[in-house]
Amino acid sequence: MDWNRVEGNWKQVKGKVKEKWGQLTDDDLDQIAGRQDQLEGKIQERYGVAKDQVRHDIEEWYGSQKW
Repeated sequence: MDWNRVEGNWKQVKGKVKEKWGQLTDDDLDQIAGRQDQLEGKIQERYGVAKDQVRHDIEEWYGSQKW
């Protein structure tokens, strides 16, 4: 997965992230700033999901995006 694409376009991508994980706040998204590890941590915190599951969900979401 080439996460650099997400980091470089974070302002455009964060709307798509919020569609998928609506419990993340705008402040959360600003703090994450496109960093995958930060996104994983916030999703774990908000949804109570195991780290392996979060990573899988993010990879699945990333793969489904029309870049």
